Amino acid sequence: MNHPSYLKDVVTLKLDQEKCTGCGMCLEVCPHEVFRMNTRHAEIQNRDACMECGACSRNCPFEAISVRAGVGCAAAMINVILGRTDQPCCGEPDCASSAKKSAACCG
Repeated sequence: MNHPSYLKDVVTLKLDQEKCTGCGMCLEVCPHEVFRMNTRHAEIQNRDACMECGACSRNCPFEAISVRAGVGCAAAMINVILGRTDQPCCGEPDCASSAKKSAACCG
């Protein structure tokens, strides 16, 4: 599945390999296929595709994943959808990669 990449290297997503048991819950709930399973544990395969929704961290039974939900591009998209702003600061509400993004809202 082809998912947009947001800003490079700004995602707050972290995976603690020591806590991960390889249950695969993060793979099930992640809407952008950020994770993959190696032989024993989950690993992050595409950090920049993470929209910081928080589904992975809220559903990890072993607290191996942390992410600050609602920051970055996810917050910008939600604010546009909810009508809290009439100008998406990233150009379009999907925050697809662009050189004209504002670091204030998408970073």
